[in-house]
Amino acid sequence: MGSADIVPGVSGGTMALITGIYERLIDAIKSVNTQLLGHLLRFRIASIFSILHWKFLLLLFTGIGTAIIFFTRIVPLQVYMFTHPEIVYGLFFGLIVGSIVLLVQDAAPPAWKPVHFLPLLIGAAIGFWIVTLVPTETSESPAFVFLSGAIAICAMILPGISGSYLLLILNKYDYILQQLGNLGSVETVEAILNLTPFALGALTGLALFTRFISWLLQRNYTTTMLVLIGFLIGSLYVIWPFQEREFKETVRETQVLPYSDPIVQALLAEKPSATDQSTNQPTGQNIPSTPEYQRIGRIVNPSASFDELKIFEVETVSRKLISSTPLPPAPSKLGSTFWDGIMGMGAGLGLIFLIAYLRRNV
Repeated sequence: MGSADIVPGVSGGTMALITGIYERLIDAIKSVNTQLLGHLLRFRIASIFSILHWKFLLLLFTGIGTAIIFFTRIVPLQVYMFTHPEIVYGLFFGLIVGSIVLLVQDAAPPAWKPVHFLPLLIGAAIGFWIVTLVPTETSESPAFVFLSGAIAICAMILPGISGSYLLLILNKYDYILQQLGNLGSVETVEAILNLTPFALGALTGLALFTRFISWLLQRNYTTTMLVLIGFLIGSLYVIWPFQEREFKETVRETQVLPYSDPIVQALLAEKPSATDQSTNQPTGQNIPSTPEYQRIGRIVNPSASFDELKIFEVETVSRKLISSTPLPPAPSKLGSTFWDGIMGMGAGLGLIFLIAYLRRNV
């Protein structure tokens, strides 16, 4: 779940469903209720632990935290998404395809009828519609940030729908990351005030939505599971490893540096020295396949007599995936990336069947 939450387009709820802990996760979240809060206010520790599914939640969040640290610091998935997207998305594509097969077997009704395909198709249609939405400009008012938190957390619970991807669509992904990055800086107080509506929205959405999902599972388990599996099917569109991907670039930081600065020298060495006369910006820099990079921006004093006297703006640019278009798996056109995707899908399929074996035997 931790590794899935790092990759926009992949849901932690997907991994919970794949590993067979989805219903237990919903029940554990439901255990945080008004009765527990009452015991918390009265410092009734024994009563709190008797209600809260603390062992499960402790193990779960330890695993999620460990995975997030491992896959951001040691094996940085957020970097490999840009440098080796076919392998990363191929891995998750294989995981989801394999899980769909296994989950359909587990949730299948005793006898398949045409009516049973309806919830599967509805779930797939909704999942496809959500993952193909286009990002739009939105407000940064506390009310909308609250709503964004509620929507994102609901998506994280639903299999096949990524909370981080919905934040991209709502144009709040960079905003939330920026506020988190400001924690510990001189802007800490402002960041906390900006994040509070998001956290309250997430808590509200979590409390209400988990109870709704639990109610659906208790009322009609098979139909609900088929809709959830449909979400997985619909999400395959955006997880397909062979894609033409479009990224949104945001200037995160701008530094004003002299010509002699090592950063300026390194950036100038990567590109021709030609300058766009209309913008006073050097041209021709290649964009690296990384989530963040630096580039030469505007020349502050273009009329300087010598290059050594010029002053440059150096921009730190972050790149976020905003849309993608699937490509056919043609080895002749894709070259080595075709086999990267095949290798990733094979690893994902192998991993899901290993997970299925562990579910049955451990």
